[in-house]
Amino acid sequence: MSSDLTPGDLAEWVSSGWAIDVILALVVLEALALIGLRRFAGRGPMLVQSLPNLLSGAALLVALRLALGQAWWGWTAICLALAFAAHLLDLVARWPRRRLSP
Repeated sequence: MSSDLTPGDLAEWVSSGWAIDVILALVVLEALALIGLRRFAGRGPMLVQSLPNLLSGAALLVALRLALGQAWWGWTAICLALAFAAHLLDLVARWPRRRLSP
């Protein structure tokens, strides 16, 4: 079976930013699916629990998109800082709390 896709085509798709755009759209769809699952089925994590993780990943993707597009370095740095802050929020939310003994 022959394929018309070449490694060069894939490299162009990634370096043009299209791959990142598709992944960002999937992150948005994931957030919407989590909201819908929680709202209509009463199952799944609350968005507040998932939001820091989703924001961290999205900010990293936007930083990569900006870097590939040769945007001003400051925008990339801001996105990386936002990703780090969201990651820290996610860690704090997941960190086990110590219980005080009675």
